[in-house]
Amino acid sequence: MNHFAYPFMFWLLALPFVIYFILPKARGLHGEALRVPFIDDLKNIKSRAEKTYFSTINRTVLFSMKFLYCFILWSLVVTAAARPQFVGEPFRLKAENRDIMLVVDISTSMLQPDFSTRDRRIDRLSAVKAVVGSFIDKRRDDRIGLILFGTRAYLQAPLTFDKKAVQEILLNTDAGMAGNSTSIGDALGIALKNLKDEQNKDNKVIILLTDGENNDGSLSMAQSIDLAEKEGIKVYTVGVGADASFLGSLFSIRNNELDEASLKELAERTKGNYFRAKNLTGLADIYQKIDSLEPQSNDSTVIQEIKELFYIPLIIALVLAAFLLFLPRSYLND
Repeated sequence: MNHFAYPFMFWLLALPFVIYFILPKARGLHGEALRVPFIDDLKNIKSRAEKTYFSTINRTVLFSMKFLYCFILWSLVVTAAARPQFVGEPFRLKAENRDIMLVVDISTSMLQPDFSTRDRRIDRLSAVKAVVGSFIDKRRDDRIGLILFGTRAYLQAPLTFDKKAVQEILLNTDAGMAGNSTSIGDALGIALKNLKDEQNKDNKVIILLTDGENNDGSLSMAQSIDLAEKEGIKVYTVGVGADASFLGSLFSIRNNELDEASLKELAERTKGNYFRAKNLTGLADIYQKIDSLEPQSNDSTVIQEIKELFYIPLIIALVLAAFLLFLPRSYLND
């Protein structure tokens, strides 16, 4: 749908006529023209001397064409000033959305194959990829960010509506890429840093998933918990891993002990919740619970895409104005 942002500008189309009929005609530099008795002879001499194409056209017609040409230029300029726009179809946008920072442990302990699906064993990280990927899909109106951590913590995706990109990054992640140990405190600090500048903290959420304890990094768990409480951003913590460590020893993979006490304290002091996932079904249920705890508002606003089109008549006017440079000077002076 096309419309004009400033339709009142079209009143300016009458301006040339107002100037022509109301204002007095401009006089030459030397006042009234001199009356020469042999003016007709001069006109005949000039007529024979001119060889241009325009000299064969009646001067009255030329004047009409020149006026029409200039009026078209003026109309195009006025049309550009009226700001023609293309307005797209109305689109409903949620009035409130969530900024969710996913903080995922990718230390080597996440290779522990103590989860199962369809009668086969899978490692913890593979289970997390499947469940968290589905969770991201459901957050249609939310911005999602991703932080991966092991020995070091890295911001892999800042808050974005491009959920496909976040899913792709998570899917291509391998355990141990960020180191073998676990720096929960540093990862939480980076998440808080990326959310603290937002004005409304009520719609900011951190979901931290780990299977171990904070045994590396510059921030201790106590420091990071104090920092999270000070920032006032809600943190949901998820501990993953089966209770038994038999499989870990069987596959020669070190299984860090889960620090449930710290994760519970972090969730409690930030008004979040702590969840424990011992299997794939439990992990999926946890993210469903988090989804229900963070409902999206039903209130919505209507937005429409607007594309400015003023440059189209403006470019046409410039091209036509440039064409005047090729007209004979005598014609322009008539």
